[in-house]
Amino acid sequence: MQTLVRSGAAAAGLMVTLALALTGCGGDGGEGSGPAKDEGGATAPSATGGEGSGSTADSDSGSGADADADAAKVEGTWAGLSDGKTVALSVKSGKVALVADQHVCQGAVEDMGEPMFSLKCADGNTDRTMGTIESNDGKTLVISWGKGVKDTLAKAGDTKLPKGLPSDLPTDQQTP
Repeated sequence: MQTLVRSGAAAAGLMVTLALALTGCGGDGGEGSGPAKDEGGATAPSATGGEGSGSTADSDSGSGADADADAAKVEGTWAGLSDGKTVALSVKSGKVALVADQHVCQGAVEDMGEPMFSLKCADGNTDRTMGTIESNDGKTLVISWGKGVKDTLAKAGDTKLPKGLPSDLPTDQQTP
C-alpha cells in the first residue's frame, strides 16, 4: 500500500513539473522568450555533444505544417517505467517536456523526415536528447533515444478537474 501511495505522489510531482516546464514557469524564461531562449540554449548541448545542437538547428528551419500534424499525434501526457525508474513525457502544441531519472528536459516535436523529439536537458544530460517515435497507437508510445535508451510509455488519463468543486469561494479576507 505504501508503495502505491509513494508511486502516486511521485507521479503527481512529475506531472506538476511537466506542466510548469510546458508553460514556461520553471524559471528559465517565459513564453515570450521561446525563440531567443532556444538560440541561447544551443550552446550548452554543443559543449556536451555537438550532434544534438546541430540537429536542432537544422530542424528549426525545416519544421512547418508537417511538424504540427506530427505533434498533434503525440499530444498529451505519457508515463511509464524504464529500468525501474519513472519516465514522464508531456506534449502540448509541439512543445515537449520530459522528466526521467531526475533529469528535466525540454524541446519540441520536429519533422526530420519522420516525427522526432529534439530535447535539451537542464543538467546537460544527453541520454534522451534525440528520440525517434517507433510506434504510437494512441494508448502506448514507444520512443528510441539516440544513446540507446528505449521508453515504452502509456497515455495518462484525463486530467480534467472533477465536477462539483465549490465555485463560491470567499474572496474577502479580513486581516487582524
